[in-house]
Amino acid sequence: MASSDLSVILPRALIVSRRTVRKNKFVDFVGEYHLDLIVAYGAVPVIVPRVSGVHMLLDSFEPIHGVLLCEGEDIDPSLYEPEDAATGLSPEELEEIRRLHASDTAIDREKDSIELGLAKLCLERNIPYLGICRGSQVLNVACGGTLHQDIEKEISRNFAQEKRVAHINYEDYDAHRHVVRVVERTPLHEWFKDSLEDQRMEIMVNSYHHQGVKRLAQRFVPMAFAPDGLIEGFYDPDTYNPEEGKFIMGLQFHPERMRKPDSDEFDYPGCPSAYQEFVKAVIAYQKKLISSTSVSRPLKLDQEMEKKRRMIVRSFSLAKNLYTTGQGLNPSKESELRAGAEFLESNTALTLQQEKRLKQMGATVRNAGSYIERLKLNEEREKMARNVIGKMSVEQVSDLISFYRMMEQICSEVLDRKLQDIVNDLNT
Repeated sequence: MASSDLSVILPRALIVSRRTVRKNKFVDFVGEYHLDLIVAYGAVPVIVPRVSGVHMLLDSFEPIHGVLLCEGEDIDPSLYEPEDAATGLSPEELEEIRRLHASDTAIDREKDSIELGLAKLCLERNIPYLGICRGSQVLNVACGGTLHQDIEKEISRNFAQEKRVAHINYEDYDAHRHVVRVVERTPLHEWFKDSLEDQRMEIMVNSYHHQGVKRLAQRFVPMAFAPDGLIEGFYDPDTYNPEEGKFIMGLQFHPERMRKPDSDEFDYPGCPSAYQEFVKAVIAYQKKLISSTSVSRPLKLDQEMEKKRRMIVRSFSLAKNLYTTGQGLNPSKESELRAGAEFLESNTALTLQQEKRLKQMGATVRNAGSYIERLKLNEEREKMARNVIGKMSVEQVSDLISFYRMMEQICSEVLDRKLQDIVNDLNT
């Protein structure tokens, strides 16, 4: 098999690297657990390097069958809140946050641009998306949600010391755990249902973050909460069906790191399920993409249709010669123009450019006046629609897009069934 065929055959999941400095040089990396799980379930991880200008070159990574976004620095607050918005944090508190979380508060705007660009691409095309930790925050911001700039300063101080949740522990990176409550009838509930005891709906998760979802974007539904109320997982129920290539989800905790000490055995059997279902959706999306873009075999005409096609081609060839040379036509050949004229009369759905060209040739388009009126009416309707949508909020526009995508999917499925019924009728 030619190596050039691999990009077509193997499902691809894009992962954006994180940049750090090592020996005075930039180094890009992705956590090995993410890569191992993607490969284990049958997809190929394609690393998008955090390099200046890559956000302008995302088309070069096509075809994109899925996107996994994971760790990284804090998202630039100006991307989800106005600069003058009141956060309730004093300048002294903000400075303390920067000091305590120096490795995370160094804003990386290039990474923000790359990842938000990919998130929005997934939302536009319904490309499978899995966001872990920062990746979940990127997804929420891309859909109009907001973030707490610091959980301890904005949430934990409202609880007594013994009831506060530690969402990060720099001294115990992998082994740190805290409890979360799983929401029933969600994918997370399905994955961990065999590990939920005594109807408590609780599991212990690993996390490493000082920020989190403040206002969840309207399209999402929570899947888990920490005891302090912070959302630990969410998904879009309207775009969740891995078997059909639908998967839009964010997890604030790290299921890939929830492993027993000195072992690759997971804390719970459901830990790798997010990756397994994500890859399942990636594979299904790739199949849909290949199916929709595959080139159909050219229509084979029977002998009679091929004869008519040749007559029409001959007719237009004569008309072209008349137009370019300006000479008259031999009376014996006038009848050969009739096939082209009849074809024009029966095909009136022409563009303005086509009509202009035909009029220059002296052709008359049947019902041209009413056709142009319809075009003008459509332009007015489009203008009105743009004005109305322009006044809507980001959340409303996002909901509207989701609705019409759902309708598009339904119409496509109904049309496929009707066409199949027609084919079946013809074959019986």
